[in-house]
Amino acid sequence: MQKTIFFVIFIVFNYSIAQPIKTIFENSGGNQTATYQETIAFYLALEKKFPPIKVYEMGQTDSGFQLHVVIFDPENTPQKNSKESFSKNGKNLLLINNGIHPGEPDGIDATMLLLRDFAENKIPFPKNTIIATIPIYNIGGALNRNSTSRTNQNGPDEYGFRGNARNYDLNRDFIKNDTKNARAFAEIFHWLNPDLFIDNHVSNGADYQYVLTHLFTQHNKLGGEMGHYLHTSLMPQLEDSLQQKKWDITPYVNVFNQVPELGFTQFLDSPRYASGYTTLFNTFGLTVETHMLKPYKQRVEGTYALMKSFISIAEKDASKIKRLRTNAVEKYKVGSYYPLSWEVDSTKTSTLNFKGFEGKMVPSKITGSDRLKYFLDKPFVKDVVYYNYFKPMDSVKIPSAYIVPNGYWNVIDLLKLNNIEFSEIKNDSTISAEVYHIKSFETVKNPFEGHYLHYRTEVSKGIEQVSLKPGDIIIKTQQPGIRYLLETLEPSATDSFFNWNFFDAILQQKEGFSPYVWEDMAENFLNENPETKKEFEAKKRNDPEFSKNWYMQLDWIHKKSTFYEKSHLRYPIVRVGG
Repeated sequence: MQKTIFFVIFIVFNYSIAQPIKTIFENSGGNQTATYQETIAFYLALEKKFPPIKVYEMGQTDSGFQLHVVIFDPENTPQKNSKESFSKNGKNLLLINNGIHPGEPDGIDATMLLLRDFAENKIPFPKNTIIATIPIYNIGGALNRNSTSRTNQNGPDEYGFRGNARNYDLNRDFIKNDTKNARAFAEIFHWLNPDLFIDNHVSNGADYQYVLTHLFTQHNKLGGEMGHYLHTSLMPQLEDSLQQKKWDITPYVNVFNQVPELGFTQFLDSPRYASGYTTLFNTFGLTVETHMLKPYKQRVEGTYALMKSFISIAEKDASKIKRLRTNAVEKYKVGSYYPLSWEVDSTKTSTLNFKGFEGKMVPSKITGSDRLKYFLDKPFVKDVVYYNYFKPMDSVKIPSAYIVPNGYWNVIDLLKLNNIEFSEIKNDSTISAEVYHIKSFETVKNPFEGHYLHYRTEVSKGIEQVSLKPGDIIIKTQQPGIRYLLETLEPSATDSFFNWNFFDAILQQKEGFSPYVWEDMAENFLNENPETKKEFEAKKRNDPEFSKNWYMQLDWIHKKSTFYEKSHLRYPIVRVGG
């Protein structure tokens, strides 16, 4: 494998000396996208020719290849070509992620063009913002090239596949970290600590006139001054800039098999998604969604124009962006409330001057049922209701600390990966802490990204004396990763570790009873506990199903007794203070 890579690099190095550095996209007239090998070789050629370009090899992916990070910084010098010596030097940093779905390669080619043009000074390079990119995040998917898996897409000639080397959708893995890719991304993310983040995609959805749509992280969820700036300044500035360049743009059209003019809702990016994850660390997040049916050349050129405009705004607002990020760290205090789930606030809406195509339901020639058909010869501009305000459904009081038993090493490993600071308990001790018991939850019926995901999780709470052992860890919440802690360790949060099945072992009772033994013990227990006996008799009278099920009755009594295991449904991570 290494011999093949070195051979490709050798050829490109000589090529870069003899000729201008061109992309596969340019050489094909905008019909082709670079392979993984061609993409990396292109950046290595840039690095050889232009000192501001540096290429770093980072963590392993499921494909067996390492992720690369390419950094453009005009203040960089050949002496600063190591991960350890890299510094932002007071600048902001934009991280551009490409190829998370390699069948959507627009950003791969657009970013190659952008960094090449910066390096060659074809366009003014940013002075306050360092540009970093992951050239292709899903390497396994990029190596799995084909020309058929994107049924709805208009070009390029060949492209990669959505699933990674283990068939995971990486844009669902930023919290659970099932893949080496996601772990490598976290390492890169926390090393660079980006102030801004772009994830480049191609949409699947309705038909309309736009080449470009934007999916900013939801502004209410981002919250505070950062959310206000994103909603009232950053987003409008980007829209205005692109419209002046004759690149109309609209919010991501979040519909399926219905016409957009009926109105649609902003996509809520929970932490499983790229922009939802990066937002947890106060990074301004944007997902770019080009329109699948537009020609590939247009889509790449649109992505290029969008990133140029975004960088120009980042330059102009550099000091404001830095201040907002700094202030955001102080927002979430012990004892205040943090929203765990959200719903659309239908009392507040925006109006989009939307450029669409007439669509209607017509009889299908295949099924005989109605199917949606768009008429491209009937474009329109209409006011469309856009539901882009959300309100909290549930919230939790922020504790001063969480305590994680040392047996949950998988959780502790992910805390380390995400730069969460904690300390170890040194001696046996007992403290008073808030303990959750899982009260109810629902589970999806079909597998989802390697899991049977829980949702609508509810807990009961109580104060207990908790025994701590050496090696258990205590995590203070007042640190930069506070939002990550709340979103992962609170069971009711949408993408909590509990909902992603990290704690399913507590849902199974490990010890039971033999009815013929417990029957006599249960009788003695009820006689010795008259209040419990009274409750038992009342339940039999008022619950017909319970009264007819002898095993359910014995089990109910068992759960009231000291023989019932304390670990069943007891969430092992406890809360202290707040």
